[in-house]
Amino acid sequence: MKKSLKTILLSLLVMALWGSLFPMVKLGYSAFDISAKSVPDILMFASYRFIISGLVVSAFCLFKKEKIATPKAKSILSIVIMGLFSIVLHYACTYIGLSTTDSSKTALIKQLGALIYVCFAFLFFKNEKFSILKIVGAIVGFGGIIAINYNPGGLTFATGDILIIGASICTVVANVISKKSVQGSSPYWITGISQLFGGVVLFVAALVMGAKFLTFNLTAALIFTYICIASICSYTLWYYVLKNNSLSKMFIIKFSEPLFACLFGALILNENILKWQYLIAFLLISFGIVLGNKSDNKAAVK
Repeated sequence: MKKSLKTILLSLLVMALWGSLFPMVKLGYSAFDISAKSVPDILMFASYRFIISGLVVSAFCLFKKEKIATPKAKSILSIVIMGLFSIVLHYACTYIGLSTTDSSKTALIKQLGALIYVCFAFLFFKNEKFSILKIVGAIVGFGGIIAINYNPGGLTFATGDILIIGASICTVVANVISKKSVQGSSPYWITGISQLFGGVVLFVAALVMGAKFLTFNLTAALIFTYICIASICSYTLWYYVLKNNSLSKMFIIKFSEPLFACLFGALILNENILKWQYLIAFLLISFGIVLGNKSDNKAAVK
């Protein structure tokens, strides 16, 4: 019971940190005077975040008195591939999409990835069973994504929304790689290597595209410091918890992320979260995840 409570509390802390990052990143755009139309500058902002975060965690691993076991060559390759999806592709899509989409809406759309995994986890792991309820859950959950993008003129999926959906798929791929390939590695090394690699790739891409270097002032420095600390703590805790828990169950808890994002979006950016679409989306996606994880012994296929 104590172990389960610890897992839930640590996971909720991760979700709160991730939820707070949506509005803080948007605040960072303003502090660094980054235009929503400037993709190179947006990628440069993301690269700074992950290069610094990756360097800090990697340095911690190297100089810690109680030495942290260095991952094997095969694990390092898996971590690098994971970094490609979890950092490079995921955050390129997220940062660009976030520049044109409300942070609260972004967090809700990103739960599509969790729904896909919960309903089709049997394709990735043998201990996950196929269930009709999981398919129904996926359909109900996807209805929530449609609800978010509904307006009186019909359905609208802007470029930003499509990019956020792409980011959610990358999250699933990265977590599957983490669960399958890097179980013997320390959460610290996983965080450090994946973020440093991803940050360097984003930095090179931003430079090639003609990005300018960030100019820091006190406000920008404070915002950036919080973003880096939240990134380091949240990802390290997530990989720590993920090592000994079912990915399906973790993705259920992950649904609390948009709730925190909505709360922080309202507090920090004064975003309007009192929209009927958001309420319906929240209920549908939540119900979809519950259905996807409900035991259905009659429908399960062994």
